Amino acid sequence: MSLLPTLEIAHKILTVSELNRIAKTVLENNIPLLWVNGEISNLKQYPSGHWYFSLKDANAQVRCVMFRHKNQYIDWQPKEGAQVEVLGLVSLYEARGDFQLNVETIRSAGLGKLFEAFELLKARLEKEGLFDPARKKKLPAFPRQIGIITSPLTAALRDVVTTLQRRMPMLPVIIYPTPVQGKEAAKNIAASIATASKRQECDILILCRGGGSIEDLWAFNEEVVAQAIAACSIPVISGIGHETDFTIADFVADKRAPTPSGAAELASPAIEALQQQLKKQYHHLQRSMMHHLENRMQRIDVLAHRLVHPGERIKNQFVHFQHLQERLMGSWVYQTERKLWRIKECQQYIESSRPDLARLAEQQSKLATRLQQIFFQYFVALDNQLQRQQVKLMHLNPQSILDRGYSITYSSQGKVVHDVNQVRSGEKIQVKFAQGEVDATVIKINKK
Repeated sequence: MSLLPTLEIAHKILTVSELNRIAKTVLENNIPLLWVNGEISNLKQYPSGHWYFSLKDANAQVRCVMFRHKNQYIDWQPKEGAQVEVLGLVSLYEARGDFQLNVETIRSAGLGKLFEAFELLKARLEKEGLFDPARKKKLPAFPRQIGIITSPLTAALRDVVTTLQRRMPMLPVIIYPTPVQGKEAAKNIAASIATASKRQECDILILCRGGGSIEDLWAFNEEVVAQAIAACSIPVISGIGHETDFTIADFVADKRAPTPSGAAELASPAIEALQQQLKKQYHHLQRSMMHHLENRMQRIDVLAHRLVHPGERIKNQFVHFQHLQERLMGSWVYQTERKLWRIKECQQYIESSRPDLARLAEQQSKLATRLQQIFFQYFVALDNQLQRQQVKLMHLNPQSILDRGYSITYSSQGKVVHDVNQVRSGEKIQVKFAQGEVDATVIKINKK
């Protein structure tokens, strides 16, 4: 790809300004933002707030400029000879034709690993869902008590307390004193968050710290702190560093404030605003009541205008009553006549439908006589059948056989003996007669 529009300028004589402008355009459009490592030299800070310095290594150097609107967010002071990493855009200062870097941000050398660790942890926690807006808890509009997790010696604590005192003086505050910088700071912060969550003393927790370098704020980039915030049952507001400072805790917290004072403002309602709102509601209620009263008074006037003298009202009601009476009488006469005609029609229908009772009575008498005869014949037949069955039963009854001199013999097992082979000599048997029974012993068996 050609870097210059060579066809257009190949035969054109350029001025120095045009040449430098073309060179600047080519550099800025074809070289992206990049990080450069080097040592600061010839550092100059002008009253305008702009920084000018050179970035050098053992073999070369390059001029650098960082304008005030970029460096005002840097919370540390660069020094001569400091080893740094700058993010900049390759450019050209047209007035002098100087090749330079327009610096966007600057950090101490070696912080690249911290930034890399920051990005890796951020990506992993985001994948796990710790940054998901759906899991973030809503802040209560009127907290009863606020907890602050920070070091008691920091200016951030004074800023938060001052802001709370200004916005809501009567709001109770609980401070969970915790180191916010150092080797064990992350574990201490996580422990304080867990303690506050377990005690359930507060409706909102403010996790805050003043500004500092990335190393100073690194405790808030530890996973143990992120997990503690995610597990906390109380809504957490993070107010760490300056507006440009972002930590892992900011992404996990239920709400992020740009500063500790901003966190206090998010956590507490402003008493002046509440008073103004209350005053506004009072005036609205007052106007509403007045409007309601005016409507009622106007309604009373309308009703008073419609009010009729009791005598006139009674007279009108009497006329109405007479009219209703006449309608009732007319309706009653009409309904009575209709019912009489209906009765006459029913009488005529009954007369035409009346049965021949004498003939039916004679027929009923004959049927009753036949029924009696049939029942008598049926009972006689049943009685004869019953007698025959009784005779059969008498012949089949074992007792009748016993009455004729027969007996029944039972073995020692209680079975009826039909054959001499069913008993043995000396076996005890039982013999049943028509009247009583005897126990006997088999003395001899004769099979003939």
